[in-house]
Amino acid sequence: MLMTLGPIRFEVYPFNATEYDHGHETSFVEKPVLGARPPLEWVGEGAESWSIRAIIFPHKFGGLGDLKKLYQARAAGRPLYLMRGDGAQMGWVVIERVSERASYLDAKGIGRVIDVDISVRRAAKPSNGSFFSVFSGMFS
Repeated sequence: MLMTLGPIRFEVYPFNATEYDHGHETSFVEKPVLGARPPLEWVGEGAESWSIRAIIFPHKFGGLGDLKKLYQARAAGRPLYLMRGDGAQMGWVVIERVSERASYLDAKGIGRVIDVDISVRRAAKPSNGSFFSVFSGMFS
């Protein structure tokens, strides 16, 4: 296993995560000062985000079902747990965006190679009431 995002397991096949980017931000407020460069006041942590790039080969290995699960997880808007394949805990995230590019289309319009880009952002841990529904959704 390369990585998991909630119910989606990225493995070498059928859903292969080929790379990811991880970014951190912090927030500052500019304080205007007459005749000098404005000092910046740190106000806290900003966004933390990941971009995951994956590829599926539906004709050879399948993976369209996992792509559908990914779209459903994004539409649900609930936090999902992100974990790297070596067991590193990345934490709770929400899926902000999923896009796909299909190439080498077959007669039905399904790509033989589908590149998938997923944007996720750090989120707060779900409340105790919704934690069970999120957790149980990982095994459906």
